[in-house]
Amino acid sequence: MIDQRHDAPPPPDWTFSVLGPLRGWYRDTEVDLGSRQQQAVLAALLLRDGAQVGIEELVDGLWRDAPRAAVGTVRTHLSRLNRLLNPSGDADRVIRSAAGGYHLPSATFSLDLTGFRHLLDASSTAPTDDAARGLRAALHLWCGTALLGLPGPYLEGQRRRLMLMRSAALERRIAIDIEQGRCVEALADLVVVAAEQPYDEALCALHMRTLWKLGRRAEALAEYHRIRGLLAAEVGVDPGLALQDLYLRILSSADNAGRLRRKLPRSPGRSMMLLGAGGG
Repeated sequence: MIDQRHDAPPPPDWTFSVLGPLRGWYRDTEVDLGSRQQQAVLAALLLRDGAQVGIEELVDGLWRDAPRAAVGTVRTHLSRLNRLLNPSGDADRVIRSAAGGYHLPSATFSLDLTGFRHLLDASSTAPTDDAARGLRAALHLWCGTALLGLPGPYLEGQRRRLMLMRSAALERRIAIDIEQGRCVEALADLVVVAAEQPYDEALCALHMRTLWKLGRRAEALAEYHRIRGLLAAEVGVDPGLALQDLYLRILSSADNAGRLRRKLPRSPGRSMMLLGAGGG
Protein backbone atom coordinates (compact mmCIF):
# COMPACT_ATOMS: atom_id res chain seq x y z
CA MET A 1 0.00 0.00 0.00
CA ILE A 2 1.27 3.45 -0.93
CA ASP A 3 1.71 5.79 2.00
CA GLN A 4 -0.07 8.99 1.05
CA ARG A 5 0.36 10.80 4.34
CA HIS A 6 2.80 13.22 2.70
CA ASP A 7 -0.11 14.49 0.58
CA ALA A 8 -1.97 15.78 3.65
CA PRO A 9 -1.82 19.57 4.01
CA PRO A 10 0.26 20.89 6.90
CA PRO A 11 -1.70 21.96 9.97
CA PRO A 12 -2.56 25.66 10.04
CA ASP A 13 -0.36 27.98 12.08
CA TRP A 14 -3.31 29.40 14.00
CA THR A 15 -5.63 27.64 16.45
CA PHE A 16 -8.59 29.42 17.98
CA SER A 17 -11.04 28.60 20.74
CA VAL A 18 -14.53 30.13 20.97
CA LEU A 19 -16.07 27.56 23.34
CA GLY A 20 -15.19 29.73 26.29
CA PRO A 21 -13.25 33.02 26.23
CA LEU A 22 -11.80 33.72 22.79
CA ARG A 23 -8.20 32.50 22.73
CA GLY A 24 -5.63 32.07 19.97
CA TRP A 25 -2.38 30.17 19.55
CA TYR A 26 0.26 30.71 16.90
CA ARG A 27 2.32 27.53 16.47
CA ASP A 28 1.45 26.43 20.03
CA THR A 29 2.21 29.81 21.62
CA GLU A 30 -0.78 31.71 23.00
CA VAL A 31 -1.13 35.23 21.64
CA ASP A 32 -2.82 38.32 23.08
CA LEU A 33 -5.67 39.04 20.66
CA GLY A 34 -6.09 42.69 21.59
CA SER A 35 -9.04 44.67 22.89
CA ARG A 36 -12.44 43.07 23.40
CA GLN A 37 -13.86 44.96 20.44
CA GLN A 38 -11.02 43.79 18.22
CA GLN A 39 -11.57 40.25 19.46
CA ALA A 40 -15.27 40.60 18.60
CA VAL A 41 -14.36 41.42 14.98
CA LEU A 42 -12.05 38.40 14.86
CA ALA A 43 -14.72 36.16 16.39
CA ALA A 44 -17.28 37.32 13.81
CA LEU A 45 -14.90 36.27 11.02
CA LEU A 46 -14.06 32.95 12.66
CA LEU A 47 -17.72 32.03 13.07
CA ARG A 48 -18.35 32.58 9.35
CA ASP A 49 -16.04 29.63 8.61
CA GLY A 50 -14.36 31.36 5.70
CA ALA A 51 -17.47 33.03 4.28
CA GLN A 52 -17.40 36.72 3.44
CA VAL A 53 -18.99 39.28 5.74
CA GLY A 54 -19.73 42.84 4.73
CA ILE A 55 -18.35 45.85 6.57
CA GLU A 56 -21.89 46.98 7.46
CA GLU A 57 -22.61 43.54 8.93
CA LEU A 58 -19.53 43.86 11.10
CA VAL A 59 -20.64 47.30 12.23
CA ASP A 60 -24.17 46.12 13.00
CA GLY A 61 -22.75 43.13 14.83
CA LEU A 62 -20.70 45.35 17.12
CA TRP A 63 -23.20 48.10 17.93
CA ARG A 64 -26.96 48.41 18.25
CA ASP A 65 -26.56 52.15 17.76
CA ALA A 66 -23.33 52.56 15.80
CA PRO A 67 -21.26 55.73 16.24
CA ARG A 68 -20.44 57.87 13.20
CA ALA A 69 -16.87 56.58 13.10
CA ALA A 70 -17.95 52.91 13.27
CA VAL A 71 -16.77 51.91 9.77
CA GLY A 72 -13.36 53.45 10.32
CA THR A 73 -13.08 51.77 13.73
CA VAL A 74 -13.86 48.34 12.26
CA ARG A 75 -11.32 48.87 9.46
CA THR A 76 -8.71 49.81 12.06
CA HIS A 77 -9.44 46.56 13.93
CA LEU A 78 -9.13 44.59 10.66
CA SER A 79 -5.80 46.23 9.87
CA ARG A 80 -4.44 45.42 13.33
CA LEU A 81 -5.74 41.86 13.09
CA ASN A 82 -3.95 41.41 9.76
CA ARG A 83 -0.67 42.38 11.38
CA LEU A 84 -1.40 40.17 14.38
CA LEU A 85 -2.23 37.14 12.25
CA ASN A 86 0.94 37.50 10.18
CA PRO A 87 3.62 37.73 12.88
CA SER A 88 6.43 36.60 10.58
CA GLY A 89 5.51 39.18 7.95
CA ASP A 90 6.17 36.68 5.16
CA ALA A 91 2.61 36.36 3.85
CA ASP A 92 -0.02 38.48 2.14
CA ARG A 93 -2.91 39.91 4.11
CA VAL A 94 -4.48 37.03 6.05
CA ILE A 95 -7.92 38.65 6.18
CA ARG A 96 -8.95 38.97 2.54
CA SER A 97 -11.15 41.76 1.22
CA ALA A 98 -13.36 41.87 -1.87
CA ALA A 99 -16.41 43.89 -2.92
CA GLY A 100 -16.71 45.64 0.41
CA GLY A 101 -16.54 42.43 2.42
CA TYR A 102 -13.93 40.51 4.38
CA HIS A 103 -13.21 36.88 5.06
CA LEU A 104 -10.70 34.79 6.94
CA PRO A 105 -10.00 31.65 4.86
CA SER A 106 -10.83 28.57 6.90
CA ALA A 107 -7.61 26.86 5.74
CA THR A 108 -5.61 29.41 7.74
CA PHE A 109 -6.88 28.31 11.16
CA SER A 110 -8.34 25.46 13.19
CA LEU A 111 -11.30 26.07 15.47
CA ASP A 112 -12.58 24.12 18.47
CA LEU A 113 -16.18 24.70 17.31
CA THR A 114 -15.44 22.72 14.13
CA GLY A 115 -14.27 19.76 16.23
CA PHE A 116 -17.31 20.07 18.49
CA ARG A 117 -19.70 19.93 15.54
CA HIS A 118 -17.86 16.98 14.01
CA LEU A 119 -18.10 14.99 17.24
CA LEU A 120 -21.80 15.80 17.59
CA ASP A 121 -22.53 14.71 14.02
CA ALA A 122 -20.62 11.46 14.50
CA SER A 123 -22.35 10.69 17.80
CA SER A 124 -25.81 11.16 16.29
CA THR A 125 -25.49 7.93 14.26
CA ALA A 126 -23.06 5.99 16.45
CA PRO A 127 -23.89 3.01 18.69
CA THR A 128 -24.77 4.03 22.23
CA ASP A 129 -21.34 3.44 23.79
CA ASP A 130 -19.55 5.26 20.97
CA ALA A 131 -22.10 8.08 21.11
CA ALA A 132 -21.46 8.55 24.82
CA ARG A 133 -17.69 8.67 24.24
CA GLY A 134 -18.11 11.14 21.39
CA LEU A 135 -20.36 13.38 23.45
CA ARG A 136 -17.91 13.35 26.35
CA ALA A 137 -15.10 14.32 23.98
CA ALA A 138 -17.23 17.10 22.48
CA LEU A 139 -18.15 18.51 25.87
CA HIS A 140 -14.52 18.30 27.00
CA LEU A 141 -13.71 21.00 24.41
CA TRP A 142 -15.69 23.56 26.39
CA CYS A 143 -13.99 25.95 28.82
CA GLY A 144 -16.94 27.94 30.13
CA THR A 145 -19.37 30.37 28.52
CA ALA A 146 -18.87 30.69 24.76
CA LEU A 147 -17.27 33.96 23.61
CA LEU A 148 -17.22 35.14 27.19
CA GLY A 149 -17.14 38.91 27.61
CA LEU A 150 -17.18 39.85 23.92
CA PRO A 151 -19.52 42.71 23.02
CA GLY A 152 -22.13 43.24 20.35
CA PRO A 153 -25.55 41.92 19.33
CA TYR A 154 -24.16 39.44 16.79
CA LEU A 155 -22.00 37.65 19.33
CA GLU A 156 -24.76 37.78 21.94
CA GLY A 157 -26.94 35.77 19.55
CA GLN A 158 -24.11 33.41 18.69
CA ARG A 159 -23.35 32.91 22.39
CA ARG A 160 -26.95 31.86 23.06
CA ARG A 161 -26.90 29.51 20.07
CA LEU A 162 -23.66 27.84 21.10
CA MET A 163 -24.76 27.45 24.71
CA LEU A 164 -27.98 25.77 23.52
CA MET A 165 -25.87 23.37 21.43
CA ARG A 166 -23.82 22.56 24.53
CA SER A 167 -26.94 22.02 26.63
CA ALA A 168 -28.45 19.68 24.03
CA ALA A 169 -25.23 17.65 23.87
CA LEU A 170 -25.05 17.45 27.66
CA GLU A 171 -28.70 16.37 27.91
CA ARG A 172 -28.06 13.59 25.37
CA ARG A 173 -24.99 12.39 27.24
CA ILE A 174 -26.80 12.46 30.58
CA ALA A 175 -29.75 10.56 29.10
CA ILE A 176 -27.36 7.85 27.88
CA ASP A 177 -25.71 7.69 31.31
CA ILE A 178 -29.12 7.22 32.95
CA GLU A 179 -30.12 4.60 30.38
CA GLN A 180 -26.93 2.65 31.10
CA GLY A 181 -27.29 2.90 34.86
CA ARG A 182 -24.65 5.56 35.50
CA CYS A 183 -27.09 7.58 37.58
CA VAL A 184 -24.62 8.87 40.17
CA GLU A 185 -22.40 10.36 37.44
CA ALA A 186 -25.43 11.78 35.64
CA LEU A 187 -26.78 13.38 38.82
CA ALA A 188 -23.54 15.29 39.42
CA ASP A 189 -23.84 16.93 36.00
CA LEU A 190 -27.58 17.46 36.31
CA VAL A 191 -27.23 19.46 39.51
CA VAL A 192 -24.92 21.90 37.70
CA VAL A 193 -26.83 22.24 34.43
CA ALA A 194 -30.25 22.40 36.10
CA ALA A 195 -29.02 25.34 38.17
CA GLU A 196 -27.93 27.06 34.94
CA GLN A 197 -31.32 26.44 33.28
CA PRO A 198 -33.92 26.34 36.06
CA TYR A 199 -36.93 26.62 33.68
CA ASP A 200 -35.93 23.75 31.36
CA GLU A 201 -38.60 21.05 31.77
CA ALA A 202 -36.61 18.42 29.85
CA LEU A 203 -33.69 18.85 32.25
CA CYS A 204 -36.07 18.80 35.19
CA ALA A 205 -37.52 15.50 33.95
CA LEU A 206 -34.03 13.98 33.64
CA HIS A 207 -33.21 15.21 37.13
CA MET A 208 -36.42 13.71 38.55
CA ARG A 209 -35.89 10.34 36.80
CA THR A 210 -32.32 10.13 38.05
CA LEU A 211 -33.28 10.87 41.63
CA TRP A 212 -36.13 8.34 41.36
CA LYS A 213 -33.81 5.62 40.05
CA LEU A 214 -31.44 6.30 42.91
CA GLY A 215 -34.29 5.79 45.38
CA ARG A 216 -34.48 9.47 46.30
CA ARG A 217 -38.22 9.74 45.68
CA ALA A 218 -38.88 12.70 47.98
CA GLU A 219 -36.16 14.75 46.27
CA ALA A 220 -37.60 13.88 42.85
CA LEU A 221 -41.02 15.12 43.93
CA ALA A 222 -39.46 18.24 45.43
CA GLU A 223 -37.80 18.97 42.08
CA TYR A 224 -41.25 18.95 40.43
CA HIS A 225 -42.60 21.38 43.03
CA ARG A 226 -39.55 23.61 42.52
CA ILE A 227 -40.13 24.08 38.79
CA ARG A 228 -43.91 24.27 39.25
CA GLY A 229 -43.51 27.11 41.73
CA LEU A 230 -41.00 28.87 39.47
CA LEU A 231 -43.23 28.65 36.39
CA ALA A 232 -46.28 29.79 38.35
CA ALA A 233 -44.47 32.79 39.80
CA GLU A 234 -42.70 33.91 36.65
CA VAL A 235 -45.08 33.11 33.78
CA GLY A 236 -48.30 31.91 35.41
CA VAL A 237 -48.38 28.43 33.87
CA ASP A 238 -48.16 24.84 35.07
CA PRO A 239 -45.53 22.35 33.95
CA GLY A 240 -46.33 20.51 30.73
CA LEU A 241 -48.28 17.27 30.71
CA ALA A 242 -45.16 15.15 30.23
CA LEU A 243 -43.68 16.48 33.45
CA GLN A 244 -47.00 16.16 35.25
CA ASP A 245 -47.27 12.52 34.20
CA LEU A 246 -43.74 11.83 35.40
CA TYR A 247 -44.65 13.40 38.73
CA LEU A 248 -47.66 11.11 38.98
CA ARG A 249 -45.62 8.01 38.11
CA ILE A 250 -43.18 8.86 40.87
CA LEU A 251 -45.94 9.74 43.31
CA SER A 252 -47.74 6.48 42.76
CA SER A 253 -48.22 3.68 40.24
CA ALA A 254 -49.44 4.27 36.70
CA ASP A 255 -52.72 2.55 37.60
CA ASN A 256 -53.56 5.37 39.99
CA ALA A 257 -52.51 8.19 37.67
CA GLY A 258 -56.04 9.15 36.61
CA ARG A 259 -57.22 9.44 40.19
CA LEU A 260 -54.13 11.31 41.29
CA ARG A 261 -54.27 13.83 38.45
CA ARG A 262 -57.45 15.26 39.95
CA LYS A 263 -55.46 15.89 43.13
CA LEU A 264 -52.49 17.60 41.49
CA PRO A 265 -51.58 20.93 43.08
CA ARG A 266 -52.64 23.83 40.90
CA SER A 267 -50.86 27.07 40.14
CA PRO A 268 -52.53 30.28 41.35
CA GLY A 269 -54.83 31.85 38.81
CA ARG A 270 -55.03 28.91 36.44
CA SER A 271 -56.99 25.68 36.41
CA MET A 272 -54.86 22.75 35.38
CA MET A 273 -55.89 20.61 32.45
CA LEU A 274 -57.27 17.26 33.60
CA LEU A 275 -56.09 14.02 32.05
CA GLY A 276 -58.34 13.17 29.13
CA ALA A 277 -60.11 16.55 29.11
CA GLY A 278 -61.16 17.79 25.71
CA GLY A 279 -59.71 20.84 23.98
CA GLY A 280 -56.17 22.09 23.58
